[in-house]
Amino acid sequence: MLSLIGENRPLRFCALEYRPQDLSLAAPSLGSVVLIVAKAENGSLRFLVHPEWRTVIRREDLSYFESLLPEFLERAQSDPEALFKQLSSLRVGPLVTQEIGERISDHPTLLELSSRFVQI
Repeated sequence: MLSLIGENRPLRFCALEYRPQDLSLAAPSLGSVVLIVAKAENGSLRFLVHPEWRTVIRREDLSYFESLLPEFLERAQSDPEALFKQLSSLRVGPLVTQEIGERISDHPTLLELSSRFVQI
């Protein structure tokens, strides 16, 4: 488990929510944050994932999400700025941007949630 506060506090963060397609229009608040991306001052990205994401994400979306994680890690090495910008504005699909900000400590619910997430 890893916290986003402390000596290596990120410059910015982005929380991504899993929102099943059949719920995205009817009840957008029913999604679950499954991924938090932290951007450090040097531009590097850190990814924290929900420890039980395989139980949160529906079976029909599992392979999609499983394919995204290694892709994000690879893209974070080649163009972290473009990836963070893209992740900060996702509006379509089962993975959408829920919150972006500079200090996760200003978002107590996300701060507490991030302390239970694991780094990938």
